[in-house]
Amino acid sequence: MDLAALALTFGAIFVVELPDKTFLATLVLATKYRPLLVWLGVGAAFAVQTTVAVLLGHAASFLPEEVVQSVALLLFLAGAVILVREGLRHQQASGEEYVEGATNATGFRAVLASFLVLFAAEWGDLSQLLTISLVARYEAPVSVFVGALGALLLVSGLAVLAGRTLLRFVSLHVLHFVGAGVCLLLAALTLTELVR
Repeated sequence: MDLAALALTFGAIFVVELPDKTFLATLVLATKYRPLLVWLGVGAAFAVQTTVAVLLGHAASFLPEEVVQSVALLLFLAGAVILVREGLRHQQASGEEYVEGATNATGFRAVLASFLVLFAAEWGDLSQLLTISLVARYEAPVSVFVGALGALLLVSGLAVLAGRTLLRFVSLHVLHFVGAGVCLLLAALTLTELVR
């Protein structure tokens, strides 16, 4: 287990996902269903998507190192641009647009509804692209998987338990800018290695 890759992945994914639609959609779902059921469904969706990202990242690690680092650099820069644009727009989306089809379900149906909403909302998301890049860059798939999934579960747990309170104290646009800073830091580290 590469603890540095795990910690870096956890920190990057946590900061990038906190202002994301994931947080908002989970928060809204938790107002419709029992929070534990939402968290279970969302967690299952994250486990599947993180597994796919890790497998894609592992496959990419067989490419020449310069190609992997160049693509990772571009993805980190793109992530920073996306987060800055979102922050500048001050989007205070409610998250309702991600859960419009949800009905008042209980038990397994609530878990399944939460799974489906987050699975659809997260596909091709920035955190998934970052996970692919980090696996390819560090060649530590298990560490990146644990770090990414841990961060996603923590963000969704925060959304379920304390989402509305957190949004009263920290603006989403500030979180977007912090996430952009993390992406720029990762891009700078990747560029340094690429130049060497």
